[in-house]
Amino acid sequence: MEPDQPLFPISLAQWSLHRTFFGRALDGGYGKLFTRLREDPASVLQGDTHPLAFPRMAREQFGIDAVEYVNTFFFDHAEDTRYLSELKANAAAAGVSSVLIMCDALGRIGDPEATERARAVDRHRPWIDAAAFLGCHAIRVNAYSEGSREQQRDLVCDGLARLAEYAARAGISVLLENHGGLTSDAEWLVEVVHRTAHPAVGTLPDFGNFRIDADTVYDRYAGVAKLMPFARGVSAKSNDFDAAGNERHTDFTRMLRIVLDSGYRGHVGVEYEGRLLSEAEGIVATKRLLERVRHAARSPGQPKA
Repeated sequence: MEPDQPLFPISLAQWSLHRTFFGRALDGGYGKLFTRLREDPASVLQGDTHPLAFPRMAREQFGIDAVEYVNTFFFDHAEDTRYLSELKANAAAAGVSSVLIMCDALGRIGDPEATERARAVDRHRPWIDAAAFLGCHAIRVNAYSEGSREQQRDLVCDGLARLAEYAARAGISVLLENHGGLTSDAEWLVEVVHRTAHPAVGTLPDFGNFRIDADTVYDRYAGVAKLMPFARGVSAKSNDFDAAGNERHTDFTRMLRIVLDSGYRGHVGVEYEGRLLSEAEGIVATKRLLERVRHAARSPGQPKA
């Protein structure tokens, strides 16, 4: 790494702007929104800005030159070459690279019912093709299932292995994120990666998202440390900031030391999910914090990554 090169590049997760794109469609809660998404995808885009503008917004409003898409903002366009071509052209015009696609609402790749599990795998495949078309390196999937800890592990491994085989042929990685329920147990998620044992499978550690159930929260620092050896992306989740610009729930200095000490030098994605600041203000605050901690890691007197 060159001396003047940043320790990691910063990307922008599209979810940071979900209120901007969904608008009033969020009024009924996420349950109703996702029901509408499956029935009439276009009806959930009730914001003042269209998702096709996302790459330009990342560059012009926030000075970020890499983006992470979320499939729910173009849910019915995975196989729409015209739409994908416009999105790709918009990214190129803005000088923005496409990093990955986060995939939701496509069914459980670890569904206990074999037919439903196969359908979920099939629903993810077009998004692998879309990611390749857009120039992304990965998609993020949810390792959801049902049953005992061991049953869920084996079911997810089955669906994941089939999806990884398809992804590998397209040169795309399939990433698992700590994203609620058993997936927020980092030990379980690592076991899934190990048992699937496929080179296309990796992780997308999120600084938050470690609540397993109403009574159990996995330690976020231990969790990220366990997931980093397999990381091909990192999500810098933020919700609230103090007067000094530090995130109230996550010590970014400590967390990014874990990230850097693992040897990771890929994109770290801004993912603001708070409500005290506007989405734009939250994105700016998160980016500034990442830049400050990144700079401090390079400064004299600080341990070198």
